[in-house]
Amino acid sequence: MKAGIVGLPNVGKSTLFNCLSNAKAQSANFPFCTIEPNIGVVNVPDPRLEKLEELVNPQRVLPATVEIVDIAGLVKGASKGEGLGNQFLGNIRETDAILHVLRCFDNDNIIHVDGSIDPIRDKETIDIELQLKDLETAEKKLDKVKRASRTGNKDAQKEEVALNKVKKGLEAGTSVRAIDLTPSERADFIDAIQFITDKPVMYVCNVDEASAANGNQYVERVKDAISNENAEVIFLAVGTESDINELEEYEERQMFLEDLGLEEPGSAKLIRGAYKLLNLQTYFTAGEKEVRAWTIDVGSTAPQAAGVIHTDFEKGFIRAEVIKYNDFVSYGSEAKVKEAGKLSVEGKDYVVDDGDVMHFRFNV
Repeated sequence: MKAGIVGLPNVGKSTLFNCLSNAKAQSANFPFCTIEPNIGVVNVPDPRLEKLEELVNPQRVLPATVEIVDIAGLVKGASKGEGLGNQFLGNIRETDAILHVLRCFDNDNIIHVDGSIDPIRDKETIDIELQLKDLETAEKKLDKVKRASRTGNKDAQKEEVALNKVKKGLEAGTSVRAIDLTPSERADFIDAIQFITDKPVMYVCNVDEASAANGNQYVERVKDAISNENAEVIFLAVGTESDINELEEYEERQMFLEDLGLEEPGSAKLIRGAYKLLNLQTYFTAGEKEVRAWTIDVGSTAPQAAGVIHTDFEKGFIRAEVIKYNDFVSYGSEAKVKEAGKLSVEGKDYVVDDGDVMHFRFNV
């Protein structure tokens, strides 16, 4: 699962990517310095994993990960191929969620492509280009569906109704994720088309150091602007986060954060937010050799969770032994959990909860 970092040139995308992944994308003060998408596999911060490590004392610990993609800056006219528009739109289509970076700080030394700071205008610039591309997709699809609809095909007629709703919404400047569609219209007709503006989005407000703890007026304007969207907002001082990342000692980094009034780096909150945005959750396996966080979709069953470890686990699934995370911590070990009768044995229909500690029985 991939989350793509998007935004206008020079809003801090590559610096943010570097903070998240420690992979040094070229970050320069001019448009289009990121041409090929940079891809980083980012560890998901999870204090539960640290607690399990403390209790089990394994030989190694493996966290959950999420893939982050830094995509070239977009400009007006991208939907028609301006700038790096075609590459941008192709790259963003391949992602599962969008992290939309907005510049929410003043600094005369950092160029803005439009000459002034206005995150709402910047947001609309990106939105319009993505909506125009989706409108083009909807119109092409609608032409095909109309031909089938005229023959009396009932499914095609229903699809035509759904696509007309999408077309009208996009023409009115509404992203597909915010268009009023029934669950069946989305599931049966719209989801498979993979409209760009139907992807879940988090707006990342890049603020200055003084605003790292509480945000600023720009952030409040963004929150107001997206109040009717199905979207999240987070703010962090990307430049400051980059400085913190350069410090070698953990204690130094913590002191820096405390001086800013922060308990943890904003990037940690963002990574967890991206994980949630992708509709992902974690279960754990915990043994002497390894404590590991495994990534699954929310709503996954026990066999599906087992299949993440190995496909044979899913094919030959017999049962899952499940310990709730809080019980594991309360009793301190698997043995004591069993003694207390808190280990449950679950079958194929069990829906995994976030944080479950699991062991699978299977037959190949």
